[in-house]
Amino acid sequence: MKKIVVLGSLNMDMVLTTERLPVIGETIHGDHIHYMMGGKGSNQAVAASRMGISTSLIGCVGNDTFGEKILKHLSEEKLDISSVKSEKNIFTGIATVFKTKGDNAIVVIPGANECCNQQVVEENIEMIKQADVLLTQLEIPMETVEFALKKAKEFGVQTIVNPAPYKELPTGLFEYIDYITPNETEFESLIGRTIENPEHLEIEMLEWSKKHHVNLIVTRGSRGSSYIENGKVHTVPCIHVDVVDTTGAGDTFNGILAYAIAEEMKLQEAITMSGAGASLSTTALGAQSGMPSIEELKRFL
Repeated sequence: MKKIVVLGSLNMDMVLTTERLPVIGETIHGDHIHYMMGGKGSNQAVAASRMGISTSLIGCVGNDTFGEKILKHLSEEKLDISSVKSEKNIFTGIATVFKTKGDNAIVVIPGANECCNQQVVEENIEMIKQADVLLTQLEIPMETVEFALKKAKEFGVQTIVNPAPYKELPTGLFEYIDYITPNETEFESLIGRTIENPEHLEIEMLEWSKKHHVNLIVTRGSRGSSYIENGKVHTVPCIHVDVVDTTGAGDTFNGILAYAIAEEMKLQEAITMSGAGASLSTTALGAQSGMPSIEELKRFL
């Protein structure tokens, strides 16, 4: 049976809905507040597990009410959370999501996610060794990500890095990455310059790929997802839906992509499936609420 391991963050998302974001120094009235389970690691693990594939999550929560709620919630998913540690004397990670019509802005406070260190990876090394795919992001310490990727490649495990929230990646890390999945803003940070138009994006993707032997997939929101195959940039268009909340769409994409890669799908098929799942995920409020099951996704496609 195919297996995915997700190494990453677990957060409590506080979603504040408001007509618009305040400017600096301004106070405005919001509409609602919702408490929802999140964190890129948790989100991506849920998205993958709902595809019916064996999925394990490695990460940390605080020994507090939010941590308890997150673990209880995840225990109701078909997801192995035996490697999620409950850390004493520190709070669970928190993400404050400011949701406006059709978009959002997010502030993350890491909390217990900072405790997801090399030792946590070492304690779960056999789990990583037996995986087909290791998926990770950058809401945990970079040293942990680097150590896990090196170990995964040592064992012949395929690796996906979702470089979000963006941090500069250490020199030499790319040799341990099979797939990297920035959005357009993260890709600009990756190359160190602004991209003026879609044509320039394709040029920059090709230039970057010449320097790094990594499968590059750039998620582009309503424009779909672009990837490189046989020296050319291809774009899979977005399936348009009635958007309620875009929080977690990128995480849904990555979780389903991990499933598709583990199942050895062709890249175009994998990205089509991941993009469709991401679109579906935006039709409900909250990062995990709209994530589809494999049956829902197949019907949608």
